Amino acid sequence: MTITLPTLSGVVLVYLLVFARTGAMVMLLPPIGDSNVPARVRLMLALAIAITLAPTVASAYPQTAPQNIAALTVMIAQEVTVGILVGTLAHVIMSSISVAGTIIAAQIGLSYAQTLDPTSNGQQGAVIGNFLSLLAVVLVFGANLHHLAIGAVSGSYHLIPPGTSLPTGDMAEMAIRIVSGSFLLGFQLAAPFLVFGFAVNAGFGVLARMMPQLQVFFVATPLNITVGFVVLTLLLGTMMTLFLNFYATQMGSFL
Repeated sequence: MTITLPTLSGVVLVYLLVFARTGAMVMLLPPIGDSNVPARVRLMLALAIAITLAPTVASAYPQTAPQNIAALTVMIAQEVTVGILVGTLAHVIMSSISVAGTIIAAQIGLSYAQTLDPTSNGQQGAVIGNFLSLLAVVLVFGANLHHLAIGAVSGSYHLIPPGTSLPTGDMAEMAIRIVSGSFLLGFQLAAPFLVFGFAVNAGFGVLARMMPQLQVFFVATPLNITVGFVVLTLLLGTMMTLFLNFYATQMGSFL
C-alpha cells in the first residue's frame, strides 16, 4: 500500500502529528519512560493517549495535506522536538532524587557499591541512589502524581501550540530553571549528610593524628555506615515529602 500526500489530510494528518509528539514524550516521561518499562508497552500507551487526545486538539492542526514531503518532515520534526523537550525536562525533575542518593552514598561510605539502576536506562549508580529512585517511583504512583506526567502531554499544547515557531528563548529558560532546581533539590536533600560526613571525617582525622598506630579506616567505615543508615532512616520521610512536593510543582508547570 502506498500513502500519498493528499491522503494525509484531515483526521489522518492530525493523528500522525499527535502521535509524533505523544510518542516522543511518553518514551521519556518518568516513571513511564523508565528503562524497566518495555518499549512496546510505552508505544501502546503513546498510541492510546494519541487516539484519545487527537479529537480535542484537532483544531490546532492544519486540515489540508502539506504541499511536499519537506513540509511534512518539518511538521513532524517540530512535534517530535516538543515531545523530546518536555519528556527530557520531566526526566530531569525525577533525577533530583538520584543526585541526592549519590551524594548520600559518598558521604556514608557506600559510593563504591555500584549496581544497575533500572531508572537510568541501564546505567550503574550508587546503592542509596538506586533505592531512593525506586522509592520515588513507588511514591509517585502511590500519590497519584503519575497523572501529572500524562497531563503534561495535553498541557504541552498550551505550552507550545502546534504550527508555531519553537520559542527557543522560553524553552532555554525553562530548561535552565528545571535543571538548576533539580540539582538544588538534590543538594538540599543531601545537606544533612554533607554536615554529617564533614563532622565524621574531621573527627577521625584528629583521632588519626592523636593515635597514629590506630587503623582509622577499619574503625571509621563501619561506624560511618551504621550512623549514616540511622540518619537516613530518621530523615527519609521528610526527604521524600520534599521531593514529591517538588515533583508536583514542577510537573504542574507543564499543565
